Amino acid sequence: MANQYKRVLVKLSGEALSGEGGKILNGDMLVSVADKLARLVKEGVQVCVVIGAGNIWRGARQNGLDVDRVRGDHMGMLATVINSLAMQDYIIKTGVNAHVMSAVSIQQFCEPYSQYKAIEYLEKGEIVILSCGVGYPYFSTDTGMMLRAAELKCDAVLSAKNVDGVYDKDPNKYPDAKKFDDLTYTEMLSLGLKAIDQSAAAIGEECGTKTVIFALSDPENIVRAARGDEIGTLLHK
Repeated sequence: MANQYKRVLVKLSGEALSGEGGKILNGDMLVSVADKLARLVKEGVQVCVVIGAGNIWRGARQNGLDVDRVRGDHMGMLATVINSLAMQDYIIKTGVNAHVMSAVSIQQFCEPYSQYKAIEYLEKGEIVILSCGVGYPYFSTDTGMMLRAAELKCDAVLSAKNVDGVYDKDPNKYPDAKKFDDLTYTEMLSLGLKAIDQSAAAIGEECGTKTVIFALSDPENIVRAARGDEIGTLLHK
């Protein structure tokens, strides 16, 4: 089956990559996700990746600790590098080359982010993993993913989370929670839903970038989302 999108940004939840059992990262999950990303590349899809860091550190929102917001966000950026390097290693083991690019200079670990260099890698059939968000505090990984998707001219953002779409309320707390199949960014904001933050939604709206939100519990969903299958929730202009 042909893929609907030619260039995608895959956003991976750090919590979802940790799997079960309280580990920071789950090896089986990394193997499975890397396999699906590599398969997309082999099918002709250009793939870049942004990984959250909620499995390690949630910035200034870390429970029980009083850390300055700016310093806490810096710690969160560093945590994304740990996840990105792990994913790079597992992707390379599939036979597909992968590069970690950072918005913050850490040249011993990864190369600095460059829009044009990233596009060059993508066009060569290599995966680009984008770490450290946008390099500044007060910007979420949601905002970072939408900004990078716009810069790299991605057809869609495929956002893999630990929930299978956008609901009107928390489905883990409310059995009668209603799932949305399709929402505009404006509708999402007007309903007070927090699928992605306001800054990310504004970029998606302005640039016309689609976002598909789905569950990473089955990594095959990454492939399904790239093919345009009706899974999760589609956010659009």
